[in-house]
Amino acid sequence: MSELLIKLFVPEGESDDPKVRGACGKLSGLCGIILNLLLVAGKLVAGIISGSVAIVGDALNNLSDAASSVITLVGFRLSEKKADKEHPFGHGRIEYIAGLIVSALIIFMAFELGKSSVEKIIEPAPAEFSWVVLGILIAAVLVKLWMFYFNRKLAKKIDSASIAATASDSLSDTLATAVVIAATVCAQYTTFPVDGVAGLLVAIFILKAGIGALKETQAPLLGRPMSRELADKINHLALEHDNILGVHDLIYHDYGAGNSIVSFHVEVPEDCDLLTAHAMIDHIEREIGEKFGIEAVIHIDPVCAECKHGDMYDLCLEAAKTVNGEAAIHDLQVEASNTGRKVYFDIVLPFGLDISDEEAKRIAEAFMEGHGVEAEIHIDHPFIQ
Repeated sequence: MSELLIKLFVPEGESDDPKVRGACGKLSGLCGIILNLLLVAGKLVAGIISGSVAIVGDALNNLSDAASSVITLVGFRLSEKKADKEHPFGHGRIEYIAGLIVSALIIFMAFELGKSSVEKIIEPAPAEFSWVVLGILIAAVLVKLWMFYFNRKLAKKIDSASIAATASDSLSDTLATAVVIAATVCAQYTTFPVDGVAGLLVAIFILKAGIGALKETQAPLLGRPMSRELADKINHLALEHDNILGVHDLIYHDYGAGNSIVSFHVEVPEDCDLLTAHAMIDHIEREIGEKFGIEAVIHIDPVCAECKHGDMYDLCLEAAKTVNGEAAIHDLQVEASNTGRKVYFDIVLPFGLDISDEEAKRIAEAFMEGHGVEAEIHIDHPFIQ
C-alpha cells in the first residue's frame, strides 16, 4: 500500500528536489488528515459508549494529529515557493517551523490529557466494557502502525524533520492506544482507577514523543553544526589542491533542503600569486557546488612557513594546550615589533568549559609573554559536530 501511494503521487527525483519534497509532504499531510479524522470519530464513539476518559483522551490526541497534518501540508506547500525579494534564500525553513508547531501541539495535548486523567484518578468512575469498543481500538492500533511505517518511509526519502516527527508521533500513539486497550480490559476486574492511570500513561507517552520531536525540529532553526562526515569530505577536496596548506572555520548555513551555504577559510603560502590563488578558490567553490549541491564562500589566509611549522607554531600550540588539552590553533601570523616578534593566532576551544573566553585568552597570552613573545589571541569555537 505504501509503495503504491508513493509510486502514484511522488515523482521520481533526488531528495532535495522541491517537487519530490512537496509531493511527499502533501501526501503525508493528506493521509494524516483523513486517517486521523476517522480515528477521532471512531474513538469518540468508543469513549462515549464506555465512558472512558483514556479513550476520549486518545481521540483528542488523534484530533491534534489531524491538526498537525494540516500544518505539515500547509508548511510543505509554502516551502515550495521560490526565493523572492523579501526571502532571498527561499522558503525552505517553513518546513522546520511546521515541525516545530506539530511538536508544540503534541506537548499541549499531553498536558491536557494528563490533567483529565488526574481528575479521573481523584474521582474515579467505572468504564463500560464493549466488544465494539475493543474492536475500534484494535483497528486504531493497526492504522497507526501503518501510518508510522508510511511516514518513516517518506521522511527517509526526503530527509524531512517534520515528517519524521509525524512518524514518531504515530508510533507513540500506537503504544498509547495499546495501554488504553489493556486498561479497558483490566477495568472490568478491579475497582482501582485503571482508566485514569491509563490516561496518565498515555499522556506521558505523548509528552515524550512531543519533546523528542521538538528537539529534532528546533536544531535547524537555531543553527546546527556541519556533520563531521561532510566536513571531512570538504577538507579532503580542498587539500587535494597543491597550494592549500590547511582548512578551518567551516560554517554550515541551512536554509532548507537544496538551499545551503558553507563558508570556510583556507591557508595558502604568503608568496602565492593572487590571481593563481583566486582561480584556485573559484575552482574549489565550483567543485563543492557540483559534488555536494552546496554554495561555498571561501576566505584566503596567507601564511608564512613558520606559521604552519617550526618552533613558533609549537610554542603557540603549547600555549593553547595550557588552557585545554583538546585546543587547536589556526591563523598564526608572525610579524616584527619593537620588542622582537609579535604573533597573532586563534585558539579553538571546545564548548562547555568552566572558564570564559576572556580568561582563556588571558592565560594563553600570559604563557606567551612568559616565553618572551608578545601575542594577540582570539578565542574561537568549532562549528562541526
